Amino acid sequence: MADLSPLPDGQTPKHRLLVVDDDAALLDELRLLLQMAGYEVVTAANGRDALDLASKLHPDLIILDVRMPPPDGREVLRQLRQERNTWTPVILLTVVGTPAERALSLHEGADDYLNKPFDRVELLARVEAVLRRAQRSHPPLSNFRRLAAGELTLDRQARQVSLGGQPVALTPRSIHVLEYLMLHPQEIITRERLLEQVWGWAQSIEVEARVVDNLIARLRREIKDDARQPRFIQTMTGQGYCFIADVEGQT
Repeated sequence: MADLSPLPDGQTPKHRLLVVDDDAALLDELRLLLQMAGYEVVTAANGRDALDLASKLHPDLIILDVRMPPPDGREVLRQLRQERNTWTPVILLTVVGTPAERALSLHEGADDYLNKPFDRVELLARVEAVLRRAQRSHPPLSNFRRLAAGELTLDRQARQVSLGGQPVALTPRSIHVLEYLMLHPQEIITRERLLEQVWGWAQSIEVEARVVDNLIARLRREIKDDARQPRFIQTMTGQGYCFIADVEGQT
């Protein structure tokens, strides 16, 4: 059963969101949270209703739980992307999420991935960021095999990077970090988020800073990016990193 929830009196919706989760309590909480943030919210408790509503109501973004009775979130995503050729932005939610699972989700066409339990403010930030990207790139960057930013190219399938047509030797983790940054251009990515998404764990602030900063420093050297006058990766003091170049998806 689906629910189309109105906004509080007098508010004009920023966007229409479809939220899908078989946890009724969480679904109600997310509906209220997103309504308070100014969104029109449509809810569904299973994958079949989600597919039906996506076709009928054309939401601006779908927040989709992975672990549901069949069809689960990943099957819904595959049907949207492959069978229905629908490029509505999708944020996946799940209780478990290894780096391999996150990478698979992005390759299948998810625009972002959030592991439960998650901070509600972080969810709102991800929603805003994904909606901004969707206005610039359609279909989403996650749908393309290659990502290009000027002379820098990343082949996501072959896991190869080139600069000016010349191959760049990077470690698998460096490629994963570069891929995540390029999939989220113009968005500030915190060290904690990179650790969660790429490493799959979080430690103390000191460890986070050391591990991530060292990898970013090596990555910059390999792609010839000057931290003082960056072309690709800019340090956002006290916040994290941002891929500042425009990114184009290529088949």
